[in-house]
Amino acid sequence: MHTAELALSFLLVVIIVVSLLSNVLVLICFLYNAEIRKQVPGLFILNLTFCDLLLSASSMPLTLFGVLSNAHPGGHVFCQVVGFLDTFLTTNSMLSMAALSIDRWVAVVFPLSYHSRIRHRDAVLALAYTWVHSLSFSVVAACLSWVGYHQLYASCTLCNGRALHAKTQFAIYTLVLHTLTFLLVSVVLCVTYLKVLKVARFHCKRIDVITMQTLLLLVDIHPSVRQRCLEEQKRRRQRATRKISTFIGTFVVCFTPYVITRIVELFMTEPFNPYWGVLCKSLAYSKAACDPFVYSLLRHQYRKTCSDIINRLMKRSSPNNSRHQQENGKIGRAKEIVKDGEVEARPTD
Repeated sequence: MHTAELALSFLLVVIIVVSLLSNVLVLICFLYNAEIRKQVPGLFILNLTFCDLLLSASSMPLTLFGVLSNAHPGGHVFCQVVGFLDTFLTTNSMLSMAALSIDRWVAVVFPLSYHSRIRHRDAVLALAYTWVHSLSFSVVAACLSWVGYHQLYASCTLCNGRALHAKTQFAIYTLVLHTLTFLLVSVVLCVTYLKVLKVARFHCKRIDVITMQTLLLLVDIHPSVRQRCLEEQKRRRQRATRKISTFIGTFVVCFTPYVITRIVELFMTEPFNPYWGVLCKSLAYSKAACDPFVYSLLRHQYRKTCSDIINRLMKRSSPNNSRHQQENGKIGRAKEIVKDGEVEARPTD
């Protein structure tokens, strides 16, 4: 086995492990925290997590098997099913990212009317559209036998037809698919998140003006405090830019090489280097490992939920903590009895 194959195999193993663990953790947080379930973005995150988790359990292991064995993974029908799932889940996850960006744009630009503009019913309708959109392209590809094992990507995915007219139809299908998924989602992400960044910078400037006016009024303030305030202003501006760059950058970096390779492949007579194809596919897979951190686990609410889960597990596993919980429970019940007694003894009007 060549060094490149070992490196690609190691990369795929890391992506699979990180994607499975992180997406499962997001699901646990979603089930554990009722506040997350009540929020409208929680539905989009749940759908995105479902797609990423299923992609990590179906397509990624077969690609790893294809890289290690240089052979067709499973039978023809099995590969068609996996190829159908690959197209459906990838398209669905992209559209879920677009839905999340629109939700955040409305929340930032129209904060007072957010709850009237984005309701659970609207989120369900948006998710229904993502499923219909994804199923349409996946069903068309499956009915026309355009899913199967692709040697360049060592995976079960979209592949060319053999006849000349089939190749032309497949080229049109591929261009329409990537235009209505990758290009459309890229435009939505850029437009919405750049507007969010514009609003965030506007608020940062307002806060900076108030801070500078306060510093000018406080003549006796220590220079170190003044310096910390100025540094906090700079960090606040950088934080907003960094978050927006992460949302857009991860999508572009992960999917652009794969989409460009797919389109260029349609018009090339000579095949690509197979290592390049597997690398592009691995980058596209890596988005499933990045999504839990970009959209969920790095947020304060999810971090707090993870901390609560860990603390709860540690308390259950420790006998001292269990004893402490029982004592606290007895004290709490005693306090309730005392309060009830006080209420009963209180004279009525």
